[in-house]
Amino acid sequence: MTVKKTEEGTKKFTPAEKLAIINEAELKGQKVTLVKYDIYASTFHYWKKKYNVYGTDGLQHKTAKDNEKLIKQLENENNNLKLLLAEKELQGRMKDEMLKKKSPELKKRR
Repeated sequence: MTVKKTEEGTKKFTPAEKLAIINEAELKGQKVTLVKYDIYASTFHYWKKKYNVYGTDGLQHKTAKDNEKLIKQLENENNNLKLLLAEKELQGRMKDEMLKKKSPELKKRR
């Protein structure tokens, strides 16, 4: 496995290499594998978490960040829709109560 090193000295792993390291860690042990590839445990756990959540797509650097942005955006939209629905439900209940107060004969018919 060839690891690309940048001018700053940081290592760049391809998604296939990350997957191979995760699989090797499961077979040979995490500590041995991390020492072999000179990887921090936090980096390994980050990769493993992304792999468990998103599959092989999660091991690509840009797509993981894009997925997180999309998830946050969808969660915000979902919360806004829940608030709108709650307001509509409240308005409907208030209208029903007002009609019952104005027209008590409607209450007796039910």
